[in-house]
Amino acid sequence: MIDKKRWDDCIANSFNGSVYAWSWYLDIVHPNWEALIENDYERVMPLTPSKKFGISYMFQPFFVQQLGVYSQSALNAEDVERFIMAIPSKYKIVRYRLNEFNKVDYESEIYEPHRNVELDLIYNYQSLFNNYNNNTKRNLIKANSAGLTIDKGVKPETIIKLFAENRGKDVEHWKKKEYKRLLDLVDTAIYHECCFVCGVNDIEGNTIAGGVFMCSHDRIIFLFSGSDETHRNKHALTFLLDNMIKEFSESKYIFDFEGSDSDGLARFYKGFGGKEVYYPEVKYNNLKGIFNCTLFSIVGIAPANFC
Repeated sequence: MIDKKRWDDCIANSFNGSVYAWSWYLDIVHPNWEALIENDYERVMPLTPSKKFGISYMFQPFFVQQLGVYSQSALNAEDVERFIMAIPSKYKIVRYRLNEFNKVDYESEIYEPHRNVELDLIYNYQSLFNNYNNNTKRNLIKANSAGLTIDKGVKPETIIKLFAENRGKDVEHWKKKEYKRLLDLVDTAIYHECCFVCGVNDIEGNTIAGGVFMCSHDRIIFLFSGSDETHRNKHALTFLLDNMIKEFSESKYIFDFEGSDSDGLARFYKGFGGKEVYYPEVKYNNLKGIFNCTLFSIVGIAPANFC
């Protein structure tokens, strides 16, 4: 059995600790999580197993961009590889994303890089603003002329509803349980002082956009957002992100946009001066043929990559 106190002590003291790795976070996003533990909790790696048709597999849970090995001491590629090789062989299919501090040999066929965008907030706001691209600056002028305001009293339910009634209509794999899990996660993270929510109101006081931000280990993660597509020309999300950057400028924080492999979304985030950072995914498949494809279709992992 995992000792949650010692686990969280390890995450708190790890040089690469993350909000995703707190025991309470894992309890919500993947209640049956397991772990690899080395040297009396000096290094740990959460595992996220599931089973379909009697087949065990491991995948990345919703609301978790990165997991992998967390360490209280120096960590090299050989250390990471030792953990990967220790993943139990009962997991026949693995799609599991490590964190950016887990160095791997990308020449190995089991590793695939993924893109994230980050911004160092140590600089003053004017310096950060100067690095915005011209499109972001133009959209900020439009947002400011629309009379938008920041609302720090917005409820998480409001932001989740904005997503569900807009972009969420096109996301087939989002079910009621995912929305409930997200709300539970936000409420619990707020209790642990690791989360805040922020909305954007139009000139009439209606909430037209908002975001959920996780905050831990000197990192602010843009976890989730919702916006009213009928107000797209007001550029509320640009307004929101600019205000977060302004508020936390000249601080120790890294602003983590949490994405993306999508070129369009990455372009939007890099418009704020963000820099690309890459992290690895462990990806292998020890099943054969149509049974493999059927499993991936059910659990929502793209079968085109495997069949």
